[in-house]
Amino acid sequence: MASQTTTSSSTATILSAYWNESARPLVALAFVGPMVLIYEGGLFLLGPQAMRNGADVWLRDLLNGVGFTQYFLLPFLTCAILLGWHHLNRERWKVNLNALYGMLLEAMLFGFVLLILARSLTGLLSSAAVPSVPHMAFQHSGGFGHIISFLGAGIYEELVFRLMLFPALASLLRLVGTPRRMSWVVSIFLSSLLFAAAHYQLDLMIGSHHLVTTVGDSFEWTSFLFRASAGVFFASLFLSRGFGVAAGAHAFYDILVSMV
Repeated sequence: MASQTTTSSSTATILSAYWNESARPLVALAFVGPMVLIYEGGLFLLGPQAMRNGADVWLRDLLNGVGFTQYFLLPFLTCAILLGWHHLNRERWKVNLNALYGMLLEAMLFGFVLLILARSLTGLLSSAAVPSVPHMAFQHSGGFGHIISFLGAGIYEELVFRLMLFPALASLLRLVGTPRRMSWVVSIFLSSLLFAAAHYQLDLMIGSHHLVTTVGDSFEWTSFLFRASAGVFFASLFLSRGFGVAAGAHAFYDILVSMV
């Protein structure tokens, strides 16, 4: 009995240590770093005709608009944000590489769970005689191009909507007196709605400005509701498991969808 108690306590300690280690920003950087290298290197090999992930295009257009045109600035910016977050948390500057294997398994598991949820939702929608729900990544041609694009979606969409937008929204809500937990809940839903909306073509009049985009899908309520739900799923992962697992699950989900 004593040995069983000791074993259970040791297992709980190991799991707790992994849980905390895998959510650290520096470990997240070590996990997504190879994804960034494969994505950027793959696009370089594919040449100018390669289709970039939507969030990648938005961020590069934003950087170009303010005068930063260096090609590799965006991946360096991604690294800088994670390193800055790590520094602000006053974390130790060490990475337990064994945690990366667990993060890979988690990303695969959560990606598969989301796929099951998507298929279940598709079945419900089909029984109601409405269109099925597509996957979240923009359409690209070529198998290798698909994989590369899905890695970019995992990295840069999570960078925009979870690592940048979610904390910004939560901070703004806290400034106007919203309680901490409520600011998280509201930020999850707001960022998820924006995440879903970003996958569609826009044709809006904002004052005297006509905003038109040609990248993305035509709007459908069924796919919008699924994408918003997926945004809640990824935001919850980001809060509970950190950026690395959320980005990996996002990329793995898109890859799974392309295979089935």
